Amino acid sequence: MYDIAIVGTGVSGIFLAYTLLMSETKLKILMIEKGQKFIDRICPIESGKSEICINCNVCNKAQRFGGMGKSEGKFNYTNDFGGKLGEKIGNEVVINLMEEVDKILCLFGAGKVKLYCTENEELKSLSKGKNYNILTAKVRHLGTSVSDEILNEMYLHLKNKVDIKFETNITSIEKTDSVFKLNNCNEIFKSRQVVLATGISGGETFLKYCRSFNIEPYRGRVDLGVRVEMKTNELETILKNSFETKINYKTDELEATTHCMNPKGKVIKKYQEGLVMADGQNYTETDSPSCNLNFSILTPKYFSSYNEAKEYAIGIIKSINKGRGRVVIQRFEDLIKNRVTTKEQLNKNKIKPTLEGEGGNLYNEIPKIYIDALLRIFESIENLTKNYICKETLLYGIDAKFYEPEISTDEHFQSKKHGLYILGDCSGVTYSLSQAAASGVYLGKYLLENLLF
Repeated sequence: MYDIAIVGTGVSGIFLAYTLLMSETKLKILMIEKGQKFIDRICPIESGKSEICINCNVCNKAQRFGGMGKSEGKFNYTNDFGGKLGEKIGNEVVINLMEEVDKILCLFGAGKVKLYCTENEELKSLSKGKNYNILTAKVRHLGTSVSDEILNEMYLHLKNKVDIKFETNITSIEKTDSVFKLNNCNEIFKSRQVVLATGISGGETFLKYCRSFNIEPYRGRVDLGVRVEMKTNELETILKNSFETKINYKTDELEATTHCMNPKGKVIKKYQEGLVMADGQNYTETDSPSCNLNFSILTPKYFSSYNEAKEYAIGIIKSINKGRGRVVIQRFEDLIKNRVTTKEQLNKNKIKPTLEGEGGNLYNEIPKIYIDALLRIFESIENLTKNYICKETLLYGIDAKFYEPEISTDEHFQSKKHGLYILGDCSGVTYSLSQAAASGVYLGKYLLENLLF
């Protein structure tokens, strides 16, 4: 019998387990992971064994110890974006929790990466009275390799203190009297408390767990948009004091936000849900930094169900991919003139694409709302820099951010089934590494202070 079972070993689950171990009482903790052991989680694309996403039964990129924490390890410490944890438990509480998260990360080696702040009072002043505003955060951008090192150290710290079961698929969860039974095809695990912390990869299995207790999500969300690649010095006036500036444009009809600015970085392919999208790589992740800057402009769209949101996004991306991992590229000048960018134009373009793609016309590839979002953000940037965006700027279609459906829980992440908690990104409350980790610390403290195991 376990005191607490954590389903999922992503960031929220890891920080929950770490916090629970601070108790003087020795708790019996179980962590269950569908993916492979830590050292075995190799993506066939990252290892060079495949050029396209083959949609593995268990994704080694997302379903593993650390979850999406390994992807780029970017911890944005803020309430301005990345989730609604502040609305749930209080903004000041969240900031304090994030400070704890950063201290924990530094214990495992994050201190080798500089913590920077994106706050810029001059830009905030320029945005007053406009339809856009500047979002701020303290950022610890670990990068993939450092993040991997830290996760390895955290794994070594936990593995002899808690039971960790890899390649273990929980087929169903039930509760009899005060004991939960987590059923696997080979064995049954029993626990007094259960935390679902499956991140963004839980999918239908996560929903099945919830439905077994008559818990239904109330809406789904997906963010789609264009990844931009421009000259590095084009934004130097607004990046002179910061590595990144995050711009949010919002009216009653449209919302758009810049994500993941990578000065001297490269545009790379992102593989998820069997799809191929345009993503950004930090310059620290490559031996040959580029002369370009890239970032995405994403627009949130809400649906009445998780499946509806997912089907909408998959339909658009599959249409672009055409079954061969295709990514489309268009020059900004050609977008303005609503014409196809040719291969010859890409070869002659002064801004060279860092990702090989196929010339095209985004008007023929993606819904117009995402082009409108791009144009509004570009207008905001021009207002801030007092310069026009270079017409040879490159636009990639399409980038996407998937979310788990929103689930109703109380302020301590407990569902309507007593003893069943839904934590981190799978709750629909957090959608960033920092807020997911903070939610883990928060729940861990609550459980230690309020429950007798």
